[in-house]
Amino acid sequence: MEDLKTELATKAEAARGDVKLKSSMSITDMIKAMTPEIKKALPSVLTVERFTRMAVSAMNNTPELAQCTPISVLAALMNAAQLGLEPNTPLGQAYLIPYKNKGTYECQFQIGYKGYIDLAYRNEQMQTIQAQVVYENDQFDYELGLEPKLLHRPAYTDRGEMVFFYGLFRTVNGGYGFSVMAKPEMDAFAKKYSKAFASSYSPWKTSYEDMAKKTVIKQALKYAPIKTDLQKIVTLDESIKESLAIDMSEVPNEVVAV
Repeated sequence: MEDLKTELATKAEAARGDVKLKSSMSITDMIKAMTPEIKKALPSVLTVERFTRMAVSAMNNTPELAQCTPISVLAALMNAAQLGLEPNTPLGQAYLIPYKNKGTYECQFQIGYKGYIDLAYRNEQMQTIQAQVVYENDQFDYELGLEPKLLHRPAYTDRGEMVFFYGLFRTVNGGYGFSVMAKPEMDAFAKKYSKAFASSYSPWKTSYEDMAKKTVIKQALKYAPIKTDLQKIVTLDESIKESLAIDMSEVPNEVVAV
């Protein structure tokens, strides 16, 4: 751990000369030392005091985070700060997930369903964005092609089991798009693409419905005319980073062992 902390101090000071980190610091102390840089990254609606309290609370509530490489924890927090998302709170905007990668615990950053919604609405071209769950007793039908259609009439009672998920968007100029995934397809997608899926702290374990909604929204937004903004979000989502930068989207993602 001492070697990792020494490496962290070197990397952090190289990226941010006004931040002084010492190898003797705990990760919590390092978070507090990073307060000036976190403050610069945060939007005005989120104070650095509140964000720091949330970060420390996340460390206390998830003991395995203390076993992660310090730089990966700080990088994940900077991801959240630059996006203006609250990490590990009931809002479900973003998550810090301890993940064992190549024999070493690292912190993976994941954007939650509500975080994706908030980020999408920050784009002035977005008029509506939402995701829904379809149950077996609902009336549901959709068509693709040149004239796509989507119909969903929820059952009034006894809706049954989850069978489909869909996400949709509409822009201010009338453009729209949607994505539909069946429950078995969603399960297979989560296992294949979420490297921290097996972690007991994965939101796929604790908030399956929200993560499924995020997935279909993410798929639908691939067709939205806001690709530049989305590319930054996609780069940060479900990432592990081992460096700090003014723009965290420019930091390469750590290669995750499969």
